[in-house]
Amino acid sequence: MKVVIIGPAYPLRGGLATYNERLARAFTEAGDTVRIVTFSLQYPDFLFPGQTQFSTEPGPTDLAIEVSLNSVNPLSWWRVGRKLRTERPDLVVFRFWLPFMGPALGTVARLVRGNKHTRVVAITDNVIPHEKRPGDGPLTRYFLSACDGFVTMSRSVLEDLKRMGFGQKPALYRPHPLYDNFGPIKSKSEALAALGLPATSGYLLFFGFIRAYKGLDVLLEAFADARIAALPVKLIIAGEFYEDAAPYEAIIEDYKLEGRIIRATDFIPNEKVADYFCAADLIMQPYKNATQSGVSQIAYHFERPMLVTDVGGLAELIPDGVVGYVVPPAPAAIADAVVDFYANQREVAFAAGAREEKKQFSWPLMVSALKEVAKRSVSLPQQSVYNEHAS
Repeated sequence: MKVVIIGPAYPLRGGLATYNERLARAFTEAGDTVRIVTFSLQYPDFLFPGQTQFSTEPGPTDLAIEVSLNSVNPLSWWRVGRKLRTERPDLVVFRFWLPFMGPALGTVARLVRGNKHTRVVAITDNVIPHEKRPGDGPLTRYFLSACDGFVTMSRSVLEDLKRMGFGQKPALYRPHPLYDNFGPIKSKSEALAALGLPATSGYLLFFGFIRAYKGLDVLLEAFADARIAALPVKLIIAGEFYEDAAPYEAIIEDYKLEGRIIRATDFIPNEKVADYFCAADLIMQPYKNATQSGVSQIAYHFERPMLVTDVGGLAELIPDGVVGYVVPPAPAAIADAVVDFYANQREVAFAAGAREEKKQFSWPLMVSALKEVAKRSVSLPQQSVYNEHAS
């Protein structure tokens, strides 16, 4: 099968790029011919909250990556779409995560489907964004209406698609596969040494871009609990701020947490990910809303216990009491779980649970789901791509 993946990839950085590159390798391993079409401009600088959109690491040498799509330049949308329409790949996989991308991706999808051969399947991270803005609905529908089918990584997004009126299109739920590309598991002592951290303390890890919906403020308030303060435990905050850090620093100051916090608030390069996860006792995901999380799939790969909040689809993949805790997004509930974890020495049992549970999260299953949705869509009439109802 001839496959094209459209979404972030090198020279862009971050979890979406990592995912798409790993997916491309999975297609290759399945015997398919695949290339990635990524952005020459993903976000205008004034819309990007981080330090840089681009990787400083060497690019992959085993992948075909075309840097040609500009998210705000309609001429590039037409060039990419018309080129793919002529090339006639069997499957184009779009990665959709943000309404802002709806016009660019929706236009490319409409153009490529004009050849009446290529099937367009979207991996929909979210169809209702975490941080809502005016116009989200029309932009999202413009893209979704141009697709032949969908694969979601949480059941909640599958339900969102139905509520938005796209339940008639083929769709499958498949869990987020393991992020198994960050190297092998290290011993805790080796990881701590690499980070320059003493083994005399335990460590909780908050990992990833810092945004309001991820609940770092809730976690900091939980960490101020007197019972946790009495434990030899520190909190590692590893990830770049995608918003103002001042409110978080105010909580740290108000609760006098400074000596118990370890900041690594720059972008974490791929080669350091293993150190942070393998050094941690418990991976903390105190999200206020969520669909799925790549952090969980990194934690599964490294067989680390997790704490997640019972919001959206986040808890679907974390059996409570087996690999960790599923709790309400409230400081008291998070603190109770952390105290239980250390008081009852649950790390070994939860790590064993993660080792068993992670067997179900495979890349071949994701590839099969994408192909299955494409196959199912063939039996349905492919409407005129220029007259589709987009509302």
